[in-house]
Amino acid sequence: MVTQAFRRLCVYSGSNFGARSAYRDHAWSLGQLLARRGIGVVYGGGRVGLMGVVADAALQAGGEVIGVIPQALLDREIAHPALTELRVVASMHERKALMADLSDAFIALPGGLGTLEELFEVATWSQLGIHTKPVGLLNTEGYYEPLCAMLAQGVREGFIHARHAAMLPIASEPAELLDVLAEWEPAGAVSKWLTRRES
Repeated sequence: MVTQAFRRLCVYSGSNFGARSAYRDHAWSLGQLLARRGIGVVYGGGRVGLMGVVADAALQAGGEVIGVIPQALLDREIAHPALTELRVVASMHERKALMADLSDAFIALPGGLGTLEELFEVATWSQLGIHTKPVGLLNTEGYYEPLCAMLAQGVREGFIHARHAAMLPIASEPAELLDVLAEWEPAGAVSKWLTRRES
């Protein structure tokens, strides 16, 4: 098994802090850990919520942090003021494409609709073979267990191939998830379309 080395890792996370202190604690730990391992952070460029916590933690530890933000959000003055680099784009579509291009892997922390949308887009790109970069879930306080149950439901009902569902490694601690992602391998040539027999 070949262990992957990441230059930069994209972090998707909530623009709110969430109801539990553990969410903030894990966001801080992840930012610090990435900086200590020499892995740059790519994220949405905001100073608010968990996304701001990750950026602050990585910056405090001397890490590289690149934010990508649409002009419309920059105009609302929510951009982080002290990043290594802030790239301003015209649209959300450009933002997600650039974040993906700059990154070697992806992690979703707890978050809301935007986090889930970003997570499923890069997971779908992996399923379709558009990229071969790992996509992982940081399952703080069991946050993503209902999502895993939904994926299992999709497998049972013949909408998701079991190997595609397994492409999203999950761990409850930041260091554990980074180690899992470093050993991740793509699903390989698996048809997206299930026959009745395969389901």
